[in-house]
Amino acid sequence: MQRLLVILLPLCMLACSDGASVQSGTIFPQDVELLPGDVVFRRGSGVTSHAVLLAEKGGAYSHVGIVVDSAGVPMVVHAVPYEDDEDRVKMEHPNEFFAPAKAQRGAVYRHRSSEVARQAAEAAVQVYRRGVLFDHDYNSSDTTKMYCTELVIFAYGKTQQPLPGLHPHHLHLVGFESDCFLPSDLQHCKDLKQVTTF
Repeated sequence: MQRLLVILLPLCMLACSDGASVQSGTIFPQDVELLPGDVVFRRGSGVTSHAVLLAEKGGAYSHVGIVVDSAGVPMVVHAVPYEDDEDRVKMEHPNEFFAPAKAQRGAVYRHRSSEVARQAAEAAVQVYRRGVLFDHDYNSSDTTKMYCTELVIFAYGKTQQPLPGLHPHHLHLVGFESDCFLPSDLQHCKDLKQVTTF
């Protein structure tokens, strides 16, 4: 009987443990502390990710979001297509943002001013609450719809210190032409410093 308990007890604990399943379902390191306004990058493996990486010409990441505070819990606000019934700005837990089905690698960058970062996070929450749709035209001059990099730049643009030195790229791909910002533009912004990569 004792042998049976020794075998069954660990199996029962494993089956009842929610924490283990959450941690194994993400590439996000559990020891990384996210702060409001942090800019989070991921490299995906889908068709859209490959298109962004092609436009990046060697960039490391294909998608970006901004960390916000939601009742004391860090969440990621980001504009993403093809993940829900309607393509719009969404808010999700970092574990979900960095789920293995969506992310092959990731990074966290932080603004040098925590106050500016906090203001940007609040602006991003307002965009999320308005239910802004995803911008499939990648039109940086129209903020009624937004794509991922545009959302982060817009949020920081609502602060006392917008992100400096950012200029859209003219992209001309098969069946697509637009002036837009790329994730690597944020990586190279002097006001954002790398916290970690994974």
